[in-house]
Formats: sequence, C-alpha cells, structure tokens
Amino acid sequence: MTELRTERLRLRAASPADAAALHRIFTDPEAMRYWSRPPHRALEETTRWLRSMLDSEANGVTDFVVEYEGEIIGKAGCWRLPEVGFILARPFWRRGFAHEALRAVIARVFADHPVEALEADVDPRNEACLGLLRKLGFEETGRAERTYRVGDEWVDSVYLRLARPAAG
Repeated sequence: MTELRTERLRLRAASPADAAALHRIFTDPEAMRYWSRPPHRALEETTRWLRSMLDSEANGVTDFVVEYEGEIIGKAGCWRLPEVGFILARPFWRRGFAHEALRAVIARVFADHPVEALEADVDPRNEACLGLLRKLGFEETGRAERTYRVGDEWVDSVYLRLARPAAG
C-alpha cells in the first residue's frame, strides 16, 4: 500500500476505524449532492460502503482517504481504473484541498499504472468539480442525458479525460 503526502495532506489506505468520520461526510446532503448515491442514513450504510473500499485492490493503491491535520476530510482516487473521483467534507471546500489531493493521485496513478488516460463522469450541475478537473488538465469528451439514477432523480453526465503525460 502507498501513502501519499502533499504540502498539507496525507492520503492513505482506508481502515475500519474510518467509518464514523466518513459517515459525517456521507450523511451531508450538500456534500453528497453530486455523488452517485443519496446521502447515507445510518452508520451501517457507511460501514457497508467502507467494507467495499477495504476489500478493493484499489484501497491504498489508487484510492485513498484524505487527511488534513490528522482529521479525515474526504476521499480521492480511482476506485476502479481509469475512473477518478473525490468527495470532501463541506468545511474543506474551496481551499485547494481537492486539487492538491487529486494532483498527487494523478501523478501516482500515471507513475505506477499503464493507463493511457484517466476519466471522470460528472453531473453537469457540479460546476466546481468541472472547473477543478479542467484546471487539472481534463478535457470534455462528451455528454449524455439520464445516465444514472440517484434516489428518485435521473442525472446527466459530462465525460472528461486526462491523457497520460508524454514521456520526457
């Protein structure tokens, strides 16, 4: 397993002890607004979600829990290559943490894995995420309507791609 360190963040493998901290994020309707599932209702739901992360080969390899000053503030990475994603607790929005975390993840994935590109599927209403990914070099490759259902709502998608940097 890998641990990534940035100027302010520690990205590490998830552990069973992370359930309560992640639950605080996954129960926040604002943080979950553009996630692929509705907000979690019970700790048991977050524990099941965390179990899937713990059981994944990606945990601590391409998918990470994000810590700031010892506090879990979110997760970032590729739960399944080549798709990248992230979520942060609301108090940590608009402070550059997502950019910092994803920059580290992207560098590690391209250094350690033979993927030609990373991809993202973003709700078109999530302007902050789209702006962040564009700032990181992702380019839009397409759009689609009603691509998945979150609770009772159909959601559209914007597809983005970040090509592997040229060697040299």
